[in-house]
Amino acid sequence: MKFLGVMMAALVVAGCCSCKVPEKCADPVIGNWSAALPYEGMNAGSLIFSRGENGEAKAFVLWRWGSPEWCKDVKICQKGFSLWHPYGQRIRGEVVGDKLYCLIAPCNGKGEVTGAWQPFEATRNPDICPCAKTSDAKLGKPIDLLKDGLAGWELMNPKAKNGWSFKDGVLSNKLGLRPDGHWSSGGSNLKTKRADFYDFNLEYDVRVPAKSNSGVYLRGRFECQVVDSYGQKVDRHGMAAYYGRETPTVSAEKKPGEWQHVSVTLYKRHLTVVLNGVTIHDNVPVTGVTGGAIDANLYAAGPIYLQGDHSDADFKNMILRPAL
Repeated sequence: MKFLGVMMAALVVAGCCSCKVPEKCADPVIGNWSAALPYEGMNAGSLIFSRGENGEAKAFVLWRWGSPEWCKDVKICQKGFSLWHPYGQRIRGEVVGDKLYCLIAPCNGKGEVTGAWQPFEATRNPDICPCAKTSDAKLGKPIDLLKDGLAGWELMNPKAKNGWSFKDGVLSNKLGLRPDGHWSSGGSNLKTKRADFYDFNLEYDVRVPAKSNSGVYLRGRFECQVVDSYGQKVDRHGMAAYYGRETPTVSAEKKPGEWQHVSVTLYKRHLTVVLNGVTIHDNVPVTGVTGGAIDANLYAAGPIYLQGDHSDADFKNMILRPAL
């Protein structure tokens, strides 16, 4: 802790990235980092640093919720970096071994710091093996996640509204519409009591009403989007997309109110998603967690969790087959 305190103080006083010729600098910052952010809840972060064709520094950063975003005013030099995240944060840090010791402070629309700096740490993730294929996964015996109804699930926020119920094989979240026609929010997410799932194939049927938004989180960290995106342009936030990180190759959604079938295989940091019989993600790399993840650990087992804080959704026939 003393080492961290000294380093943080040095970063605040001296700043970082003073090098005027970044293309001649060593680049230990470049790579994929998972962060534990300085918040009590929703503290998963992901930072991916790279350089463009002309050597310009780039940063694709997930900050707690929403989607990972390309940052502004990115500087990388020697072992340090600084950037301006569009959600209104200034972030800077320095590499020591496989750790990134960082500071974050709120900023205004001009990128000017407006509050106190807080420390956090990130850990470097190994490169993704390009030879891994989801089609190579050997699957074990099926596990029916809805066999015992709600008995195998638990609320993630017991203080929030509980909209979940189970009847005739269907797991439903009902929050209802407000008088203004928008969905009532504030419900609780739901997760399996089992949290030992790692690599697997998960199949399920999902039904959503118009303008709805939910999600299925693999290991509690990687969201397979659930949303009414019928008739819309293919987008990284569309139905069954690896949320915010990968745009489906084709649109395969059905109209709201119709049951849709999803088959998703997570294997060796790769993801294949088949929506309504159409492959929309084919062995895409799992580069990081998505907004709302339970944490940013890419290598830990976890539960299946269903997003319940946005709108109504129904699920049935949820079958998980672990990879052997």
